[in-house]
Amino acid sequence: QVQLVESGGGLVQAGGSLRLSCAASGSRFSIYAMGWYRQAPGKQRELVAHITSGGSTNYADSVKGRFTISRDNAKNTVYLQMNSLKPEDTAVYYCNAVVRTFDWGKGTLVTVSS
Repeated sequence: QVQLVESGGGLVQAGGSLRLSCAASGSRFSIYAMGWYRQAPGKQRELVAHITSGGSTNYADSVKGRFTISRDNAKNTVYLQMNSLKPEDTAVYYCNAVVRTFDWGKGTLVTVSS
């Protein structure tokens, strides 16, 4: 079973940037398509970006052009570079597999002030 630990969240002003990291345990990390999800207060968790094992990426319309997902298989790590942040990006961010999720980590809180 893969364990996931997210980090890098914090408080940032609108227009600012943050880089999230997700460290995964397990030797087969590289074969999984991975995604970044977020859950805002009172809302359902949503997938905002994902990356395949081969490095192809896809983004939700709400973050396209502002967020970039990447992965380093040698480090078992997935990243989310978030630029031009908006108050509506405020949420707890989680990483997980896309096809069949593992146990969820604790996530990392991103708060964007206006």
